[in-house]
Amino acid sequence: MTERFSADALTRFAVALLQKAGMEAALAEAVAQTLVEGDLMGHDTHGLALLAPYVKEIEKGTMALTGAPEVLSDHGASLLWDGRRLPGPWLVLNGIDALVPRARQYGSATLVIRRSHHIACLATYLLRATEAGFMLLLASSDPAVQSVAPHGGTQAVFTPNPIAAGIPTSTTPFLIDISSSITTNGMSARLHKAGRQFDEACMLDAEGHPSRDPGVLATNPPGTIMPLGGLSSGHKGFGLALLVEALTGGLAGHGRADPPDGWGATVFMSLYDPAAFGGTADFFRQTDWLGQACRSNPPQPGVDAVRLPGDRGLSRMKAQGRDGIMLHPTIPPMLTECAQRYGMQFPAPLEN
Repeated sequence: MTERFSADALTRFAVALLQKAGMEAALAEAVAQTLVEGDLMGHDTHGLALLAPYVKEIEKGTMALTGAPEVLSDHGASLLWDGRRLPGPWLVLNGIDALVPRARQYGSATLVIRRSHHIACLATYLLRATEAGFMLLLASSDPAVQSVAPHGGTQAVFTPNPIAAGIPTSTTPFLIDISSSITTNGMSARLHKAGRQFDEACMLDAEGHPSRDPGVLATNPPGTIMPLGGLSSGHKGFGLALLVEALTGGLAGHGRADPPDGWGATVFMSLYDPAAFGGTADFFRQTDWLGQACRSNPPQPGVDAVRLPGDRGLSRMKAQGRDGIMLHPTIPPMLTECAQRYGMQFPAPLEN
């Protein structure tokens, strides 16, 4: 039977491990909660799978453990921070909190962060905005990493460049979290380590031929991940990647044209208050109609029902919060080894 773990126990473990590695308590709590919520929602390549790599970054001295971002510009409704290589989850959560009063005052407010460390799963941040009645647009790129080629090309330029949106309704919000590539670096690395291939061609080898093998990223010269849309419609993912680059590196004034800082992120986030536009009631009237029209849509053969983005993640969060988290089997051994270096024990699974 699959083992399950208490979300609270996992969070306490992650906080304690990060603190033993030297991270300030408030930062450790933000990182731990974000990673565990990623697993709660089923995003298991961007949850606790990242904890051991984060600890390695601390050990290498490439993640800041204390302090605050530097405000580089502040024009009321627009902000630019230097994240100073602080943990991405702490920066993003504090960024949302910083935007809330500004969005209420101006109707919308935008923060761009340069030199953040990795920000984990974008979907985990969306509820912080939607539960307060805001719509959030969030995007991220990593200017130090290249794994996705432009459509028609064979040499990597981009990261998967995710973009997410939290859209409130009067009931269940829409939680959109997509990448501009077919798959992610995390999933590619997991399958490659397990000696497995994708079910369909998601990659290009170094000569530009379609491939199911994630190992093409490790060849010399390396292959690439296909843009969203693949061979026939990859111009769409290519365009989305360029948009994310403009929102992040472009607005930050810091990106791929600069020397790399190491694994991390340039982040864009914009918060919108529906009350400042057509009004919250009419915003909900529109989003509620869309939700009902989609969920009641006659399903295709083999599909039980149409789901809105976020429906599955919220359902998993509720169920796993109640019954325990099913971690990917690679995660407990990795964190057990990491914990032993700090004289700690990984939490025991829940009793069946």
